[in-house]
Amino acid sequence: MNWASLLGGFDPLTFAAALTLVFGASLVRGLTGFGLAIILVPLLGLIVPPTDAVVISILLQLLAGPIGLKQILANGERSTAFPIAAAAMLATPPGVWLLSVTPPDVARLAIALIALAAFGMLFVPAKAGAVPGRKESVATGIAAGLLTGFASMPGPPVIPFYMRRRLPPAIARASMLMVFFATAIAGSIAAFAMGVADLHLLWVSLLFYPALYIGTRLGELAFGRVSEPVWRTLVGIILGVAGVAAIMRLFN
Repeated sequence: MNWASLLGGFDPLTFAAALTLVFGASLVRGLTGFGLAIILVPLLGLIVPPTDAVVISILLQLLAGPIGLKQILANGERSTAFPIAAAAMLATPPGVWLLSVTPPDVARLAIALIALAAFGMLFVPAKAGAVPGRKESVATGIAAGLLTGFASMPGPPVIPFYMRRRLPPAIARASMLMVFFATAIAGSIAAFAMGVADLHLLWVSLLFYPALYIGTRLGELAFGRVSEPVWRTLVGIILGVAGVAAIMRLFN
């Protein structure tokens, strides 16, 4: 058995680059509560077909879900996270189907634009003191589910939902992670059921797990040491840089 077989079809240098991407995206996820897919999918999609990049990201989100889950469930805003998660899980399969019938170049462009849109949504003003109702939660969940299936990116609707309300970082972060774990479960089931995912991509995702775990844990440690203004600034910077980088790499 050669190195390419052991490394899921990657040559050692490409595998090392992909592993670095996973570690960096996981570090951001541990710190902010999001970022794994927004960072990983556009960049990993330059190494592997975009469909494979989406599936790998969904499977990594699934593997990352149990990390720190007890604290996430304790801190999350269940009144909104549960309805969003339920709607998102129902809407994920249509998103997977859409990905399966979209040409690769169109998928790359759409994924890059989605990453950029997540940054812009942070600047849409929220109503002062308003608590989102059930309709807004469900609409957010449907959008998150469709984007999970198509791009493994539930973040663009979910991140502004919580960030614009100025919730304490611990609550916002935990709520987002609750939703993302739910969409990862639905996305993984749908991807295998529709034949988009296979055992090869599962093996690749498992190879990336050590980097995923270490990056997530280090991000969690950093989260406890970062003040709220710094944390919110980092959220905006990460979203902006990820979106711009995705567009620049796409056209270069």
